[in-house]
Amino acid sequence: MLQLIVLYPQPADVQQFEIAYAEHLAFLHEKTGIPTTVKPYAVTKFFPTPEGTPPYYQMFTMPFESFESLQEAMSSTGMQEVAADANRISTGGAPIILIGGQQ
Repeated sequence: MLQLIVLYPQPADVQQFEIAYAEHLAFLHEKTGIPTTVKPYAVTKFFPTPEGTPPYYQMFTMPFESFESLQEAMSSTGMQEVAADANRISTGGAPIILIGGQQ
């Protein structure tokens, strides 16, 4: 099992990011054909600690069965549009995209 991980830096305007991110998730559903009642992903928000504000505001993770299924999804026109939209809404800098797997 692989995970697509997207880390969003702290946004310039949190309230505006929240609005844009809700629209971004709707766009993801639209472009991938995932029904809005199905959420095959998780969104984790990061909070300040005694050491201060973390460099990332939130993390999106989505599982894939194999590297091939991930490649197929990521090469689709719909996912490329979603990736471009992620860059558009990430006002604190470009999001970091990682691929990970559990052992």
